[in-house]
Amino acid sequence: MRTAVVAQDPPTAGCSGPVPPVPEQVEERRLVFEGFAYTCRIVHRSAPRTEPLLLLGGSSQNRYSWQGHEKWLTPLCTLITVDLPGYGSSDFLPARYGIDFLAEAVAHMVTELGLPQVNLFGGCFGEVVGLRFAQLHPGLVRRIVFAGAAIRLPGIYTDAVPRLTHALERGDIGGAADGLVQLFMSNPGAGQVRRHAAVARLLHQQFMNQTPDEIKKAVEHNTRLVTHGCYRPLPIPAVPSLVFTGEYDTLCTPQMGRELAEAMPAALFTTVKETDHLVTVERREESSDLIGRFFTDASIEGLPYCNAVESLGLSAG
Repeated sequence: MRTAVVAQDPPTAGCSGPVPPVPEQVEERRLVFEGFAYTCRIVHRSAPRTEPLLLLGGSSQNRYSWQGHEKWLTPLCTLITVDLPGYGSSDFLPARYGIDFLAEAVAHMVTELGLPQVNLFGGCFGEVVGLRFAQLHPGLVRRIVFAGAAIRLPGIYTDAVPRLTHALERGDIGGAADGLVQLFMSNPGAGQVRRHAAVARLLHQQFMNQTPDEIKKAVEHNTRLVTHGCYRPLPIPAVPSLVFTGEYDTLCTPQMGRELAEAMPAALFTTVKETDHLVTVERREESSDLIGRFFTDASIEGLPYCNAVESLGLSAG
């Protein structure tokens, strides 16, 4: 599942929220795992209120895609984003390397950074990698939040992959861009979605501006995901967990999010009002607030931008 980098566009004017002090240090680390170079970005925070937050975004997002969320998250903790092998500016990764390899690359990074544990956020494809990382390295994870997530590939995605791949391979970037926007964005008749038209335009522009390297990696990503799948029924750590999605998400639907939450030992589930699959873009401040609340053990009940919180994990009730 490819998620857009549109989170880089400037925050909506007039958004309220804490303005953090200048970070003590913003650091980039170039690392190598099994011969593949990759880069992570660390926004350090002294006197944090919670463990470092590792943000794993969608496959078309890069380590800068979450800068628009930093004004709300950096007061809480150190933030870590990463271009894993095969994504962003990191080395090309052939599709024969699957999700386990990417999960081990995450573990390599966490170990190289000397972090005993992280709060783990995974959005869309980031959930696929993040969940496998948590399954393979449960001791490294303190809390989990997944957004726009599923434990099975959406049928509309698997149906679209051959068409999108062929369009990209023959250089029909416009056709691929149109298809990707339709895949990610809900039908306007599904319900009221914040910034729907603006986000759709940004998505289309982003896809039209892809470099040859980005297109090559996008094709390989789709091959990787269809070939290897997105879920293995391994034990999931019984840590505090939250799954949320947009109430009008037509790619990873709310029901798919519920299925994921039900497979986790200690998961809550909710939907964010007036959003679709790109919930973290359409309501950036609110999604940041939800993530920050959960990772600092604050209540998420009764938030005006969320629908009811459901207890769906295996140990719920």
